[in-house]
Amino acid sequence: MQAIPVTIRAIGNSKGIVLPKPVLVQAGLDESTEAELLVENGVILLRRVTPPVREGWAQAAAQLAAQGGDALVMGEFGNEADEDLAW
Repeated sequence: MQAIPVTIRAIGNSKGIVLPKPVLVQAGLDESTEAELLVENGVILLRRVTPPVREGWAQAAAQLAAQGGDALVMGEFGNEADEDLAW
């Protein structure tokens, strides 16, 4: 993508820019998307907030178990030599 010129404007005591819609679409951002802003090596970065890996998995598993949906699909099974193992 080519650089797009923007104008820094006064917004109250702050400054701001208008982000063109094609830029927001390309970045996967819209008016309801939470984003984070940071500066790295003099570059301003605006990006979508990504949820932590496996966020909500524990709650989903607990809900599934409460509904009885955590039964084994294939049932118990073992290997031929399992009887010889000492646990």
